Amino acid sequence: MGIRFGTGGWRAVIGDGFTKANVQLLTAALARRMREEGGAARGFLVGYDRRFLSREAAHWAAEVMAGAEIPCLVVEREAPTPMLMFAVSYYDLPCGMAVTASHNPALYNGVKVFTEGGRDASEEVTAGIEAYIRLLAGEDIPVVPYEEGVRTGRIRIVDPMNPYIDAIIRSVNMDAIRARGLKVALDPMYGVSKTALQTILITARCDVDVIHERRDALFGGRLPAPNGKTMVSLQSFVEEHGCDIGIATDGDADRLGVIDDQGEFLHPNKILSLLYYYLLRYKGWRGPAVRNLATTHLLDAVAADFGEDCWEVPVGFKHVSGKMRETGALIGGESSGGLTVRGHIQGKDGIYAAALLVEMMATTGRRLSELYQEMVDRYGRFEMVERGYRFSREERQRISALLLEDRRLPEFGRPVEQVSYADGCKVRFQGGGWAVCRFSGTEPLLRIFCEMDREDRAAAEVRRLEEFLGLDGRKAE
Repeated sequence: MGIRFGTGGWRAVIGDGFTKANVQLLTAALARRMREEGGAARGFLVGYDRRFLSREAAHWAAEVMAGAEIPCLVVEREAPTPMLMFAVSYYDLPCGMAVTASHNPALYNGVKVFTEGGRDASEEVTAGIEAYIRLLAGEDIPVVPYEEGVRTGRIRIVDPMNPYIDAIIRSVNMDAIRARGLKVALDPMYGVSKTALQTILITARCDVDVIHERRDALFGGRLPAPNGKTMVSLQSFVEEHGCDIGIATDGDADRLGVIDDQGEFLHPNKILSLLYYYLLRYKGWRGPAVRNLATTHLLDAVAADFGEDCWEVPVGFKHVSGKMRETGALIGGESSGGLTVRGHIQGKDGIYAAALLVEMMATTGRRLSELYQEMVDRYGRFEMVERGYRFSREERQRISALLLEDRRLPEFGRPVEQVSYADGCKVRFQGGGWAVCRFSGTEPLLRIFCEMDREDRAAAEVRRLEEFLGLDGRKAE
């Protein structure tokens, strides 16, 4: 099976596409690219999460780099992806890798590649890696056994956890948090956020309880993605124990989900908008925002209120971080729960975002539910409905032809103002609201998003799209 990068790196089913041979081939292609660009002597970093074969795959990658005579740093502990991005910058390396499939189901694993400064690899970079993969396919790949590499110094074990934690502690108002004595429930979803996030919160004198903290490569039989369905246990814990906030992170801790003080799931769109509003109004910071095309337009309303711009980009955080660098944006994020703020790493970080949320509650002296209501009173409601549908190869071809080639659309319940095909199909309605249909770049799913001023109105437009695309009656993910 070929190696192709999607919006969040390369991901494949374990034992099918995700194999030792493919991990070695991908790493060899990356090594070739580093050599030809002149960065090989500076070295490479690899780390891994808690998934099945993640540690082994990180060792396979290190063995290939050692075989290519490229100095290789290995984070020999289960590590959050944002910490590995931080580490690439911290050790001043031109390239790094995280072995993870992020929020995908347990049968997947994969690789995320980072470039100079700890940034997500751009489409140009990943296309170049794919070209080298085709070039190297079938060739013998020299490797140095892991233990030999460590013994001879070609492979060096490092631990950037403390510098990463310290960087977050320096960036938030720890004194304000200490003064509040907040009660926080944390759900790592059997992933890798516990050590870093719990350390930060306890250092800030929060009372922290943790659920689902042990390693489980099957993630308790559920998707390691923080959403309203997967966070029911955290929701119950927050309600039963009177917590000020419940925080969940996905499998590799680059995304987060939140339960507020009322036990309500706070959609990532609301978290992103809340943090932008907080940074502008309460901290007095300035700068535009960046969001992908399937993320709330509430962010646009907040930006306009403070005389700022909000830039729209295709799905994939590499597009968000790239636009942030280009525009000097203050915040960037996506509706799936990933965000970052200017001055932190150039990629999404659920651990940092969680710390900033706790700071927001502490410095304002207000509950999350109160802060969100303040935004509703100021900007109105922006309610999103999102659904995902699995499909066969034939169905994908049929849907793609109908929607993206013939560019046909259903009769919506309101006039259409504009249609864009920059990334899937996005329809903007007159008077506000929008809908998006696009194929996922990380899973075999067709996703439909719709945002309106009321949830029932958004759901009605999603149903129209379902019926038009022949998906009505299909069980949505």
